[in-house]
Amino acid sequence: MKKNKPSALVQALGSGLAGAVAVNLLHEAVRHLRPADAPRMDVLGEQGLRKLLGKADAPQPDEESAYYLTLAGDLLSNGLYYSLVGRGKGAWWRGVALGAAAGVGGVVLPGPMGLGEAPSNRTPQTKAMTVAWYLVGGVVAAGVSRWWSKSHKSKKRKPKRHKA
Repeated sequence: MKKNKPSALVQALGSGLAGAVAVNLLHEAVRHLRPADAPRMDVLGEQGLRKLLGKADAPQPDEESAYYLTLAGDLLSNGLYYSLVGRGKGAWWRGVALGAAAGVGGVVLPGPMGLGEAPSNRTPQTKAMTVAWYLVGGVVAAGVSRWWSKSHKSKKRKPKRHKA
């Protein structure tokens, strides 16, 4: 009987989700530890959500609901973004490139998008942390992808023992 091998899509999505979780954990931890200069991507997300809902003439959620909706949206969108790391030997480079691009975008794009600059652009430290957190997310996605690939290969190599 042929065993099903894990699909590339499942590996990519799982790795992407790991990267997204890493970014969100960093953001949440550091915003409590360094409130003066920590990136506040949660605030950017809430502003984006409220702006979108406003354009759609949809009701605005309360503060707690907006926070959780934004968190879910971050996990989904960042997970899909980091899933582009894919698998294979180039995963490390793709992870670094995607992470760096997301970090720079997180610093540069909010202003032109009408979301304000303060949450990711307040101080040089805020800018550096924004880029660093997204870079970490890309590296985590690449690391999980490589681990997944190696784990699958090692399972293939193990000889099966037959019971006598």
